[in-house]
Amino acid sequence: MDKTKIRFLTTAVFIVLLSIIGCKQQKQQLPTKNEAIVKTLGYAKGFTIVKEASGVTVITITSPWPNAGAAFTYALIPKEKLATITLNKAAYDAIVSVPVERIVATSTTHIPALEALGVENRLVGFPNTDYISSKTTRERIASGEIKELGSNEALNTEMTLELQPDLVVGFSINNQNSAYETLQRSNIPVVYNGDWTEETPLGKAEWIKFFAPFFQMERKADSIFKGIETSYTEAKELAKKSTSNPTVFSGALYKDVWYMPGGKSWAAQFLKDANSNYLWSATEETGSLSLSIESVLEKAQNAQFWVSPSQFTSYQNMKEANRHYQQFGAFKNKRVFTFAKTMGDTGGLLYYELAPQRPDLVLKDLIHILHPELLPEHQLFFFKPLD
Repeated sequence: MDKTKIRFLTTAVFIVLLSIIGCKQQKQQLPTKNEAIVKTLGYAKGFTIVKEASGVTVITITSPWPNAGAAFTYALIPKEKLATITLNKAAYDAIVSVPVERIVATSTTHIPALEALGVENRLVGFPNTDYISSKTTRERIASGEIKELGSNEALNTEMTLELQPDLVVGFSINNQNSAYETLQRSNIPVVYNGDWTEETPLGKAEWIKFFAPFFQMERKADSIFKGIETSYTEAKELAKKSTSNPTVFSGALYKDVWYMPGGKSWAAQFLKDANSNYLWSATEETGSLSLSIESVLEKAQNAQFWVSPSQFTSYQNMKEANRHYQQFGAFKNKRVFTFAKTMGDTGGLLYYELAPQRPDLVLKDLIHILHPELLPEHQLFFFKPLD
């Protein structure tokens, strides 16, 4: 056999071996029938999702409220498999058959996720409906399709039971809500949503993936979040192109205490990503700081921008509330911006409802305010200048 034929055969054998090895490696990466699939989350810290081989989806809420002592675990069973799957009920805090057809939500931050998934028509009850700003959901409230259920702290359990919901998505600052306990004793599944405990903008937005399995819409939720993530990331990268780094502060007085976002908070992260110098960014708090007006004046008197001055909507209101506000340069130069002017028909603030779901819109507002040359055509969505 000549050398050319030997080289040809050697090369052919080598290629075949590579193909075999490649196939084996590819097969090894695929999950077997008995393996659970863990849903990968990029930003959210407060929950996990595992798809069991049986078809059961297990959602664990590790942060239903700050410093929670225990996690909550929920099993979601497809309705077509209810007859064939038996679970140890003691192992779960609730077992829910999916897809859910009738749901009660308890926080306005739940509304945008339902609307984005296209299942807003399955919402049948809500406490404090006046806080809801969405025009779509307000129309359903006006038509009687969504019932008023009192307040979250004292949920009207009789009315809730009459609605016969498949699921109640709860919001709480602790595990002492007796109304939820009553519903659970009546075999109404209650699951906690801890989106509000997330400390990053994209972490909050990723909670749309918490809602999706209840409606068997995981792929849709992934697509929606990917769009939000891309929009936010592109805006953040755009902000870096500005050579300016304007000084910013926030908050206002409430009963002689100035509440300011902590340096590790959700609000502070927006200001950082908008390429600004938030004057309290070095603080470690993930919630609010409690300060005196003297300390704020000392540090922020010459700051260029004042963002989110509590519920104030006009300079006159601020002057009347406290004459010392006039000492800030941002006040004098008319560079104070608020989200309190963007309200729903019944007085609910759209920012509290939609901003966690659409952090990209918040960031673009701030970039337009702080670096107008970067997004000159952007129309302010949440934040508006004071009157």
